[in-house]
Amino acid sequence: MTTFEQLYRPATDVDDALRPLLLRLHEELQRTPTEAASLRAALIAVLEFLASPRGRTDANCRAVDSFLTRDETWNGDRLPQAYVDILADMAGALHDTITAPDIAANFESTPEQLLERARRL
Repeated sequence: MTTFEQLYRPATDVDDALRPLLLRLHEELQRTPTEAASLRAALIAVLEFLASPRGRTDANCRAVDSFLTRDETWNGDRLPQAYVDILADMAGALHDTITAPDIAANFESTPEQLLERARRL
């Protein structure tokens, strides 16, 4: 299994506050059996940061997108489909949030859209 350190390779302009949030999400994604409430909380924490004025940057959105693209712990049948759908969108068009916001919005992949969906889990 790939470690967090192997997966997390942020650009130099990624906010340091993102690392512990992604680490917590990664740990929850690896937990067996899945604890839905803890996973939901970790997912929401990442998305709240990305939706905040401090966290809503191109570098941060790209870092999360890239991390989840490389992290295969969530891609399978261990998690409820609603979680997989959100994670897939985070690994899909979240990186377009700043540079191509219409694309991210079209795929319901802006931090705000993803956060709204995560809160409904």
